[in-house]
Amino acid sequence: MKNIKIVAGITLLVLGLTSCKDEKQEKAQKTVENYVIYVDSVKNVAAADLKDNWKNVEAEYDRRSEEAQAALADVKDNTAATEKINASKIKYEEFKNEMEAQFAPPASNPKQQLRDALFGAGKLGDDMSFSWVNAQNIHSVYQQFVHTVENNKDRYSREDWDEIKLMYEALDSRKNTVEKEGLTAEDNRKIAGLKIKFAPMYKINRMGAKSEENKEAKK
Repeated sequence: MKNIKIVAGITLLVLGLTSCKDEKQEKAQKTVENYVIYVDSVKNVAAADLKDNWKNVEAEYDRRSEEAQAALADVKDNTAATEKINASKIKYEEFKNEMEAQFAPPASNPKQQLRDALFGAGKLGDDMSFSWVNAQNIHSVYQQFVHTVENNKDRYSREDWDEIKLMYEALDSRKNTVEKEGLTAEDNRKIAGLKIKFAPMYKINRMGAKSEENKEAKK
């Protein structure tokens, strides 16, 4: 009889622990879903309505982002949840850059306009400091940079390409620091792919821009 009571007690304990684990996992998954929903919701708000409340939007995003990242530890197989978070993170960073470019006053010079287009309004100044780039956002920074260059490669002058190269090298230098601060292997792999894409694009288009300038000079 005593043995039966012990077995029953253990069974109830196991069931209780399982129930707690399931509840914790469901809560974690809901936290991730709420983060994804928040990003999609913000993107649907008119820029004029966001401008006056942008600091609050950013603060709320940071809070939900941190909660979602922490929730991954409570999800048994978090591969799908991690992918959702990363996709929303990139989506938000691109949207943030777009909004900040709209909110900012006109850039004072062509070089600053180029920096703002590649990294977001006011993110990069004459000091070429990338201190705002960290392990969590560096992949989206590279992605924004390379995709913007790709979309505008036919418009850049030789001087633009030289400036782009300087920014690229400064970002690479920051990456060397970020790698020691928790950069994931997956983000590192994706960044490597973007770098492979950028190198020949820079070389070919800068040469093309220089040739066009030489033709114009001869005329």
